[in-house]
Amino acid sequence: MTADFVLPGIAIFEEEMIALRRRIHAHPELGYQETATSELVSECLKAWGYQVTRGLGGTGVVGTLKNGDGPALGLRADMDALPIQEETGLPHASRIAGVMHACGHDGHTAMLLAAARHLADTRHFHGTLHVIFQPAEEGLGGARKMLEDGLLERFPCDAIFAMHNLPGYPAGSFGFVSGPCMASADTVTIRVLGNGGHGAMPHRAVDPIVVASSIVMALQSIVARNVDPQEVAVITVGSLHAGSVDNVIPSTAEMVLSVRAMMPEIRDLLEQRITELVHAQAASFGARVEIDYHRLYPPLINHPIETELARQVALDWVGAANINDMRPITASEDFAFMLEQCPGSYLTIGNGDGEGGCMVHNPGYDFNDGCLAIGASYWVKLTERFLAQERSHANVQ
Repeated sequence: MTADFVLPGIAIFEEEMIALRRRIHAHPELGYQETATSELVSECLKAWGYQVTRGLGGTGVVGTLKNGDGPALGLRADMDALPIQEETGLPHASRIAGVMHACGHDGHTAMLLAAARHLADTRHFHGTLHVIFQPAEEGLGGARKMLEDGLLERFPCDAIFAMHNLPGYPAGSFGFVSGPCMASADTVTIRVLGNGGHGAMPHRAVDPIVVASSIVMALQSIVARNVDPQEVAVITVGSLHAGSVDNVIPSTAEMVLSVRAMMPEIRDLLEQRITELVHAQAASFGARVEIDYHRLYPPLINHPIETELARQVALDWVGAANINDMRPITASEDFAFMLEQCPGSYLTIGNGDGEGGCMVHNPGYDFNDGCLAIGASYWVKLTERFLAQERSHANVQ
């Protein structure tokens, strides 16, 4: 990807946006603690003429820019960091022990700010633009909290889009998936209640470790035998704890599952079958179970019309050679909550394979600054296409 795909108006202040991105990177903040980041975002937006609203979702920021009549568009970036100790050794590395921008949210924020600045300068659109800076994406449901605080009621959007960087793909290239794009994420805690005893006399106990082991193996049959082979489902036992010494059968065992699906009906099926199977397995050994089934993020399902629009903007601008052949992935993203309530799409921008090109959530990761101006330019192109004068007039007639 070359500088040919960077808008001249953005290229002028690219170095400023890189410096801003690195400033955010050096001062990362965890979910719902993004006070300095939200203050910085607010100051920038106000300086560029946006009407700024703070406090949605705790530390969220919405900037609104209206230019004539027409539809309303929402563009969303996430702001929070992760509880990871950075190991990049870069000059702009995190100055906060145990906290770093290991997922590129610093870059997402800087890209959207750069686009917001250019759009405020040029105003080559007709309608209303809402730039949404969301807190607490990393497992804390910041999108849901913003919605609960009235995001789409106060700032109604005809469509909403978000972009995430993706290491391993050419820097500045774009990826799109129509329909199911990312999986739901649910956490299930299972507590097996047995009857402890002496390890030398197991016949006088109900061993919860044996029960838990049987449950672990039986869970594998759900995806293999209850889910349509053409559907996506994942059940992972990520934690299993019981006992402390070799000659004592404990009274309890506890396991924690990660459960994922690409479709809502498969998500429902997994909950039903896990609950039924776990109770049946425990009963067969004379044990009992307590199940805490916690639904976190729904599947992220991109809307076809909005996804095709987003893809066409990229095709017309950077060409097919810079469009990635994307497939759905079983990671999760809380932008799914927004897409449940508003048409839109979630797309990716390649982060490259060079320095910082390792996968996200890695202590050696860093957002590729070479993507910032390209990503910002794409936001501008998408905004100008969606809020084009002829489209706006057609919509309001």
